[in-house]
Amino acid sequence: MNSSKLILAALLLIPSSWTRVTRLNNAIKTAEKSYSEANYEQSVADHLVLVNEFEYKSSELHFDLGLSHQYAEKVDEALTWYDQTTQSPNKKLASFAFNQSGVITGNKKEYEAALSKFQSALIQDPTNEQARYNYEMLARWLQRDEERKNQDQNKPEPSDFAKRKKAEADRLVEQFNFNDALKVMQDAMSQDSTVAAYQDFMTTLQEVVEIDEN
Repeated sequence: MNSSKLILAALLLIPSSWTRVTRLNNAIKTAEKSYSEANYEQSVADHLVLVNEFEYKSSELHFDLGLSHQYAEKVDEALTWYDQTTQSPNKKLASFAFNQSGVITGNKKEYEAALSKFQSALIQDPTNEQARYNYEMLARWLQRDEERKNQDQNKPEPSDFAKRKKAEADRLVEQFNFNDALKVMQDAMSQDSTVAAYQDFMTTLQEVVEIDEN
């Protein structure tokens, strides 16, 4: 028997499971590489190979798919994978998934639902400081927002400039960027006195920023 036949015979003796394990490990490395390079569209595709071709299932994989979809700005798909991750027996991982779901839900202006997500994150893992921060900030914001709605009826009419700056600050609040939102309003106040119509809004921002700094 010549050498080529010997090699072929040896290959035929390798169990197919070994080949599958090698291919699976390579697919995992590929998915890890695209995510680490912040190529999130490709990361989604690479991680889905593990799900669809290898039927690989794990809470960590589901969470990575959630992150990849979120960073690729496919938030509805991200929520689906985070929801699966919240069922993980790994409490810390489930907590992270609840927190990320809360951020997405908050950005969609579903504030009560977001607050519930952050609360669930803390139930899963009381040491999750990011979830605690998000919960406390949003809870305080919702409380003050309700008070502000009752008071705004007596406020003077702000100028178009003031309204534009308020809208800009609102967008920053939706992203939980309270400090940047406060700076926008303070700068606007120095240029237009009618920005004072949003004084309660600014006061709330100041309180939230002070909590963050402490």
